[in-house]
Amino acid sequence: MLRYPLLFIIVFMLSGCGYNDIQSSDEKVNSSWAEVLNQYQRRADLVPNLVATVKGYSSHEASVLEAVTKARANAMAATAALQHKPDDLRALQQWQQSQQTLTGTLSRLNIISESYPELKADSLYRDLMVQLEGTENRIAVARGRYVVAVQQYNTLIRQFPGVLMAKLMGYHAKVNLLSANEDVVSQVPTVNFGGAYH
Repeated sequence: MLRYPLLFIIVFMLSGCGYNDIQSSDEKVNSSWAEVLNQYQRRADLVPNLVATVKGYSSHEASVLEAVTKARANAMAATAALQHKPDDLRALQQWQQSQQTLTGTLSRLNIISESYPELKADSLYRDLMVQLEGTENRIAVARGRYVVAVQQYNTLIRQFPGVLMAKLMGYHAKVNLLSANEDVVSQVPTVNFGGAYH
């Protein structure tokens, strides 16, 4: 008979000590991270069609096309390594570097498009560029939401009474997205592929 009132008291105390808030915040971080990965995957999925389209107009630009293809493969491998462990600092750094490299190689395609007016006029190429630009914007939004979710989670587990529950349940601060330049996280990456088809 005494077990049930004691159980009720324990449940009541747990609900008031931040346990549910920590769980909710942790899930928000996880879903935000999944959206970041989803948007980067969306970008990676556009690359093969983009490379094939450019190759049709500029077969002698093989080095740029190979660099884009290699950067995509490296980004996919880094994503696979990081998939379920965004708190691994080294894996996160490698993942971010691979994504920055892919962004850089994609921007080199802009130079190619300037040299081939018929490529810039190709409707498939223009559609892919619009999709890529939209994806870059979605990436920026998803990254921003993830940064905020991690900040809220980390604040929650460091404030009273959440700090007590976090220690009791083994919750630790999460690693946020890194940037060599703090301003990069708050800006939309610039990917301009001609600009004539907005």
